[in-house]
Amino acid sequence: MPIRMPEPDRTIMARSVEIAKALRRLAPGARVIDHPDELRPYECDGLTAYRQPPMLVVLPQTAEEVSRILAWCHAESVKVVPRGSGTSLSGGALPLADCVLLSLARFNRILSIDYEDRLAVVQPGVTNLAVTQAVEHRGFYYAPDPSSQIACSIGGNVAENSGGVHCLKYGLTTNNVLGIELVLMSGEIVRLGGPALDSPGLDLLGLLVGSEGLLGVVTEVTVRILRKPETARALLIGFGTVDAAGACVAAIISRGIIPAGMEMMDRIAIHAAEAFVGAGYPLDVEALLIVELDGPEAECSHLLGEVERIATANGATEIRVSVDEAQRYLFWAGRKAAFPAVGRVSPDYYCMDGTIPRRRLPEVLARISGLSEHYGLAVANVFHAGDGNLHPLILYDASIPGELDKAEAFGADILRLCVEVGGVLTGEHGVGVEKRDLMPEMFSETDLDQQRRVKFAFDPKQLLNPGKVFPTLHRCAELGRIHIHHGAVPFPDLPRF
Repeated sequence: MPIRMPEPDRTIMARSVEIAKALRRLAPGARVIDHPDELRPYECDGLTAYRQPPMLVVLPQTAEEVSRILAWCHAESVKVVPRGSGTSLSGGALPLADCVLLSLARFNRILSIDYEDRLAVVQPGVTNLAVTQAVEHRGFYYAPDPSSQIACSIGGNVAENSGGVHCLKYGLTTNNVLGIELVLMSGEIVRLGGPALDSPGLDLLGLLVGSEGLLGVVTEVTVRILRKPETARALLIGFGTVDAAGACVAAIISRGIIPAGMEMMDRIAIHAAEAFVGAGYPLDVEALLIVELDGPEAECSHLLGEVERIATANGATEIRVSVDEAQRYLFWAGRKAAFPAVGRVSPDYYCMDGTIPRRRLPEVLARISGLSEHYGLAVANVFHAGDGNLHPLILYDASIPGELDKAEAFGADILRLCVEVGGVLTGEHGVGVEKRDLMPEMFSETDLDQQRRVKFAFDPKQLLNPGKVFPTLHRCAELGRIHIHHGAVPFPDLPRF
């Protein structure tokens, strides 16, 4: 079913020239874009199947400018959609036709680095990889490492609570953020958390990380940096069946071993990645595990032997251990490039994101294979096996009528399956618009009402990133069930989203 967004306010759109002039006056350091051709780059994010140019784009460069912009939009009831690098795969930065798209691209500086307290203060437009590059000469790094880390921004990582291949041992973004500066829709600037190990009061920082731009606009982030481990070694393990690889994952974790990262790819993904990167992956296997162990040399050597024994006991057909850093990076290069690599073997693909209990991995993969046959669409499986975060890539051709609809239906069934086996709708990509209407599969109406109340507390006029996360046919201002009698919705004149 096509994703529906809130109907645009034609009155607001008719004021676009006036709104652009007001924003230029309020924030003279900001750049305002309103020419139709220049708006095109902002019409979608990583979920490219859905496109909608915004009414206009504004690029502020200070928190004070963001404050003035939001305060004016709040007073004038103008919707605002925050945007980082636009790599979101759930439509989190999809604009509205009557919105001001607030780009944080000019917030691109690392403000300070404190090696003694092991933290860095950065602006939200700084890319994920840039943080590690700024501190690696001193033997430090930033742990969360999404596959898009060369492009995705820290602000977007905070919005989506992004993970990456090393989140199994070192945690998601929420475990590596110490504080943020936030601008509320009213224009107020607040600070949550900070350099201290813990902060008194309610954990509002935990609430904001992963809030998908619904509660405020982040203008500064304090992140934790870590010492690089003494040793890091990676194993490349091939299996004759996907089931055997899944069983090996469960066996490693049940043994009490927590790798720095543990990733899995199936045959389609292996062949695509090898053709793209030339990482030396074996092409005669059905599934490939990449397991990285880090820490002191003695610990790594011991755990390498343990993992090799577990893999052999679970039917591994090939085991390779990296001999140096260059080979370790090469092992990971194929996995990091898996998404663009699959793009070379299919005109289009739909990247899903759901999480399941690790012990259900073989069952879920078998059922995904059955769904693939049902829909007549191939699927490449690439995922964070260690924490059960699946990324099935559904292959389709958008030029064939009906194939996008089939791909979306297939994806929805995968997410329902994840919830059915005790998992969740998303692991790191967020809900956005992609999973919005599947939220009732996981949450009761009471659950969703409580989440809406939080949104309402921060943004009572519902102006910040509207149409995302919460299912359709609801108004946060009502916060109650809607009774539909004989197909007639009460108060039909009210816009509902």
